Amino acid sequence: MTPDIAPPHPAEALILAKAASAAVERARQVRLMAFDVDGVLTDGSLWYGESGETLKRFNALDGHGLRLMREGGVAVALVTGREGPIVARRAAELGIPLVLQGVRDKSQAIAGLAQEQGYTLDQVGFMGDDILDLGALQRVGFAASVPSAPHYITQAAHWVASREGGSGAARECCDLILAAQGRLKHFFSPNAVILGGVTQ
Repeated sequence: MTPDIAPPHPAEALILAKAASAAVERARQVRLMAFDVDGVLTDGSLWYGESGETLKRFNALDGHGLRLMREGGVAVALVTGREGPIVARRAAELGIPLVLQGVRDKSQAIAGLAQEQGYTLDQVGFMGDDILDLGALQRVGFAASVPSAPHYITQAAHWVASREGGSGAARECCDLILAAQGRLKHFFSPNAVILGGVTQ
């Protein structure tokens, strides 16, 4: 059930003022938020080492946002078309157990994940940036994207971040969902306990 929404904290009010009311209402229903990795949690760049290893750059603000989501009562998943140990390591650092790699049909994968976790698709959000994400974006209750995504992707989204992927876009999304649900304010309390240490 959606918690009773008390008057927003000033920080929540600032966040909500920048989003369309329809997007805020959709964000209010989210109980499971899934994120693509390349282009959303990273800037989409891939670095290859001399031994063939692939390197990615993640953003600490995004990482902290994902932690706040989990600790605020919203489940978090990573769903990516690529596969490799880097994503698994990052998910482990952030305490995210729901990780699907090597996924070609993200729409079906997210529908299956929702069913496994006991949520309807209206309660699921997804943030993606490319053509493999389109089916999932069209299926979930809250679809989010980044400003550099192709036009047909941003058109399918209910909300588009102002920051780029890998540079705080996911954090914006997390803050919006938590603010819409009246959950972000709890982290401004001097008595708030952030679980899992300081790793971001």
